[in-house]
Amino acid sequence: MEQNQDSTPVKSIARATKILRVLAEIGGSGGALGDVAKASGFGKTTTHRILAALSEEGFTYQDMATRRYHLGAGLGLLARSAAVNEIGTLAQPVLMRLAEETEDTAYIQVREGLRSVCLGREQGAFPIRTLSLNVGQSRPLGVGSGGLAILGSLAPTEVEAVIEANRRWLADYPTFSPEKISGLVRQTRAQGYAFVEGLMIPGINAVAVPIKDAGGRPVASLNITAIAERIHGDRALWLAGLLREEAQKLSAALLRSDR
Repeated sequence: MEQNQDSTPVKSIARATKILRVLAEIGGSGGALGDVAKASGFGKTTTHRILAALSEEGFTYQDMATRRYHLGAGLGLLARSAAVNEIGTLAQPVLMRLAEETEDTAYIQVREGLRSVCLGREQGAFPIRTLSLNVGQSRPLGVGSGGLAILGSLAPTEVEAVIEANRRWLADYPTFSPEKISGLVRQTRAQGYAFVEGLMIPGINAVAVPIKDAGGRPVASLNITAIAERIHGDRALWLAGLLREEAQKLSAALLRSDR
């Protein structure tokens, strides 16, 4: 008999979230109970119980003809009420343009408290791919060019508070020590964009700019990542200018959508 591991509400929420992510990755074809259980790492009994609870709330549903599970409309309603979803929708054509024009990989990240979360990614045509960040992946704010662009646009006192609050998490990123991030923030402010050289992955550079809301607060960032030979000198400046233009357009689009 399968043991009941859902001993706390927090664990139950974590398991439900994992099931939702599995269904999101499976996509429109949906997933059979066994497939969802295998992908999530849970037993079939636990998976079925979680899916049933999510279905009651409208977050998932089962196609009676195929017996496969899908994400439900209730989840879409929640997503549409979230600002990050709106930014992600608006940014998709921007990412496509950036990837096409630069031939490199374009990302959008959003701020969620003390972290930055990758909301979208588009790959360019350049044969050497630099997929340094997956959609849905989070990092401490200030780690990587996208999070650095956001952090560098905050008030100095807030920057210090964020770095201090993330101190234990930053231990997982030795090339981004609190002292290193403080120096990178000063550099970002001085040059007007974030530039990271080989700190996340040796030989990989990245440039990023913030996306700001109507009040001038950074809510997200756009960045381009490529091998170091493609992001340096004049080309880095060109990329920063290109990103800045697109970020300003996104900021204006967010302002229009709020009215």
